[in-house]
Amino acid sequence: MFGLGTQELIIILVLVLIIFGAGKLPQVGGALGKGLRNFKKGMNDDIEDAEVVDKIESKKEKEEEKEQKDA
Repeated sequence: MFGLGTQELIIILVLVLIIFGAGKLPQVGGALGKGLRNFKKGMNDDIEDAEVVDKIESKKEKEEEKEQKDA
């Protein structure tokens, strides 16, 4: 994960404990988790929106082709 080893992760954890303190650590973790969850949800929503747009465009193209054949 990002090329971080065990020592680097331990140093980061110690710095986080120093900055936020042990009491705030669960709140920070919860906020980080919610942020990641919302980010993933937003990415999935964008993918679903793109699929809907593709379906609508292909339907319009088929209708236009049908109209050209009928004309």
